[in-house]
Amino acid sequence: MTAQVQFFVNGQAMAGGSLNGPLQRSGTPLGAARTAARYRFFACHNEFPALVPTEGGWSVPGELYSVSYAVLREEVLPHEPPELELSIIELDDGAGALSMVLRKGIATSDPGITEIEAGSGWRDYLLTR
Repeated sequence: MTAQVQFFVNGQAMAGGSLNGPLQRSGTPLGAARTAARYRFFACHNEFPALVPTEGGWSVPGELYSVSYAVLREEVLPHEPPELELSIIELDDGAGALSMVLRKGIATSDPGITEIEAGSGWRDYLLTR
């Protein structure tokens, strides 16, 4: 049996998004999920979201999938933008999951990086654009 890992998504890899195909084909949807209340949430160039771990953050909504490392390596990560990197995050139930976060060295004050209002998810943000 192929090893599976939990992968939290909160942007274009969610159901219906442009990067969801590999997760639908080769992963198992585990349902809606939220991060622990220790992240800020940003839009990068209004194209994709980024989590940033921080004290005093909030719980970001998204979806959780069970997926193999091979699918992550071969089908998901090659399509992620260079501003993001893979990390381990904390979910609101205390469990860990892999997810994409803002790459270290990219400042949240950089041009094109906009904070998403606390409590909102990526889909809500897109409706306001």
